[in-house]
Amino acid sequence: MSEMFDAVDALVASRSPLPSAEERKRLRTAHGLTLDEVASALKVRRATVSAWESTKKPTEPRGPEREAYARLLRQLAELYPAPAT
Repeated sequence: MSEMFDAVDALVASRSPLPSAEERKRLRTAHGLTLDEVASALKVRRATVSAWESTKKPTEPRGPEREAYARLLRQLAELYPAPAT
């Protein structure tokens, strides 16, 4: 039964909306993380993370990388809430 719940959680996470590219970068830098550190943790290239944060034409992560990246961003958003506008 646990495997089924894990599979459902993975499906939800794989479609979870991500913050804007600008917000992704803000969260990463607020915690003092480099592109290299995030790339290493997610087992992707530095250029991949940079593309996810690009304000010109951001790309979207897919698969397990998206799930892990979304998790990282959620945790960082709890630590560093968006400034009130």
